[in-house]
Amino acid sequence: MVLDAFSKAVVTADAKTGILSGEEISKLRSFVSEGNKRLDAVNAIASNASCIVSDAIAGMICENQGLIQAGGNCYPNRRMAACLRDGEIVLRYITYALLAGDASVLDDRCLNGLKETYAALGVPTTSTVRALQIMKASSLAHINDTNTEANGGKRFRKMGSQQGDCSALTAEAASYFDRVVSALS
Repeated sequence: MVLDAFSKAVVTADAKTGILSGEEISKLRSFVSEGNKRLDAVNAIASNASCIVSDAIAGMICENQGLIQAGGNCYPNRRMAACLRDGEIVLRYITYALLAGDASVLDDRCLNGLKETYAALGVPTTSTVRALQIMKASSLAHINDTNTEANGGKRFRKMGSQQGDCSALTAEAASYFDRVVSALS
């Protein structure tokens, strides 16, 4: 079951056969007050998703040229396309989790059985993990609006995110990437 922050609080309280505690209400109040930052963070990732994924896959390949040679896991083109597709799917579910403030959508719809599927297909987890690490670094730079033209090149696009401290949101996004890495390891 996919839960947002509000549904999760209600389900938890219901399981305890009680009402929402003051602490739970305070957490929800904080979730709402940080809503624009959360939306900006999701927008920063979603608006740059194809660049984030393609740069991560390119970085992974630069570090392991054997992936694009005959017999490699990104050879021929259809395997490369599948790799890019999978990267975009994972990133999309990370943005869903970030928007909801809850990892259940990521767990239920993306990570459930992913390791077993990749093992059956012979997808190397070390390369996948490396691509995820690159995607994480890039996504966090976009959330914090610390990406620069020097790093982004011609495709650079400054988002102008909500001002203020985004450290909690950055840590939350990082935890979703770490969750995917952990599920594959």
